[in-house]
Amino acid sequence: MLSLSSRGYRTIAPDLRGYGDTDAPPSATSYTAFHIVGDLVGLLDVMGLDRIFLVGHDWGAVIAWYFCLLRPDRIKALVNLSVVFHPRNPRRKPVESMRAIFGDDYYICRFQEPGEVEEEFARVDTGRLIKKFLTSRNPAPLSVPKSRGFGGSPHSSITLPSWLSEDDVNYYSSKFYQTGFTGGLNYYRAMDLNWELTAPWTGVQIKVPVKFIVGDLDLTYNNPGVKEYIHGGGFKREVPFLQEVVVMEGVAHFLNQEKPDEISAHIYDFVRKF
Repeated sequence: MLSLSSRGYRTIAPDLRGYGDTDAPPSATSYTAFHIVGDLVGLLDVMGLDRIFLVGHDWGAVIAWYFCLLRPDRIKALVNLSVVFHPRNPRRKPVESMRAIFGDDYYICRFQEPGEVEEEFARVDTGRLIKKFLTSRNPAPLSVPKSRGFGGSPHSSITLPSWLSEDDVNYYSSKFYQTGFTGGLNYYRAMDLNWELTAPWTGVQIKVPVKFIVGDLDLTYNNPGVKEYIHGGGFKREVPFLQEVVVMEGVAHFLNQEKPDEISAHIYDFVRKF
């Protein structure tokens, strides 16, 4: 935000529903793509903004794809990080597919039961959870058996990388103390509901200019079939105005924090064309 604003851009980073200072409604049915994109469209309307450059990462990237699918008229161009556009599979719900491929211990499958993971998280120091998630560099699918739990051994130390400070962790922790984890987990719990609701958009392409950036150690990039999809023409077929794909070497999932200067430069180099 500082990099772009220093170049004259107005930058906005809202707390998505369920995070930070939002109301964080408790039911997963309040977290569909229509709700979240509706929040963002409402924000643009209140601020008097017609069309914008959009940047997303992780769940922000998923929502950005939905935004471009549902309201491409509001987007000048998109820079998306980490998560590719996955076209809707009309034959099988997404969680069912993940369970079939990765098993019941896959983290998204584990997140589905309301209350269960929240109780597990409550038994672990919030700061430790955040460190575990942010510092992971294992590109393999994230499977977490109940016997092991998300916090891992409380006796093992976690060394912070240079791009993550204790102050950062404490800030994130304070926000989760404020809202709890249910809001964030509800995005995963609404995945199958999104699949049901977006049936009319089956086969619809993303038709805005796009730059996509991912780290070669990102677990999303190393999921089965993703590299072939990105580099074999499938991604371009679904996102016909895809202009650039950047694979950053030696970089894991939280690439925007790990390589902030490089990511800022990539964003600026793309949006300045429009």
